[in-house]
Amino acid sequence: MRVGFIGLGSQGAPMARRIVEAGFATTLWARRPATLAAFADTAARRAASPVELAAASDLVCVCVVDDADVEQVVTGEQGVLRGLRRGGVIAVHSTVHPDTCRRLAERAQVHGVSVVDAPVSGGGRAAAEGRLLVMTGGESGTVAYCRKVFETFGDPVLHMGPLGSGQIAKLLNNLLFTANLATAADTLALAPEFGIDRGALAEAVLHGSGASFALDRVKSAGGTLDPLAERAGPLLRKDVRLLADLAETTGATTGTALAAADAALDRMGQGRLTAAPTPAPRK
Repeated sequence: MRVGFIGLGSQGAPMARRIVEAGFATTLWARRPATLAAFADTAARRAASPVELAAASDLVCVCVVDDADVEQVVTGEQGVLRGLRRGGVIAVHSTVHPDTCRRLAERAQVHGVSVVDAPVSGGGRAAAEGRLLVMTGGESGTVAYCRKVFETFGDPVLHMGPLGSGQIAKLLNNLLFTANLATAADTLALAPEFGIDRGALAEAVLHGSGASFALDRVKSAGGTLDPLAERAGPLLRKDVRLLADLAETTGATTGTALAAADAALDRMGQGRLTAAPTPAPRK
């Protein structure tokens, strides 16, 4: 299988390298040519545009930032759909609205192309080590066709259901992660109030039943959300916003998860997605 990869950021680059090193004939394209320099020592080919990349590929993996970026590289004048053969597949690794994937699938069907959504979780280190969580959505046969590529960087690779299901799973994952950031930071902030060092408490809890990936991130950031704000804040706000929109559309009840995630976003300078609760009057 010939693989094209678009989006060589901190997570996409190690994903692409794993594909190349697994022996797949791989073609790369990036908006910033400088990001291709890291692949000079590999067998990967470089394309001048997404359409050129698609013409050399059977499966095109897209790992760009947001919905607008995905739609541009897939449906633009020099987009993937203009070059991908009939029977080709587009895998959306970006975290986007499920409806974006469904719109792309409708456009792709006209060209005889299939779409799967396959957002990932774990970060650049997990990608480099081949242990990203890959949450896929789409027709089971198409997911099976892509699996051998996804397994170069992912373990586990899970099929969540129809197209869009992978995105919903990823958004729920990020909702919980963001909520956990707030509760972890608040818990560590209590430590000095009881005469316990904040770092010591974090180290202890990471070995206990209160351990979480979010707590580890907060501990690494010095016990607060401030160092995470610039890098992670905007992306988490995007994902929580998408989930909140989905919940509103479907009438789903988000309970305390969205409230806690909202508090974390507020503390990272991203503003609240919902109105802050009104304090109860004092008696």
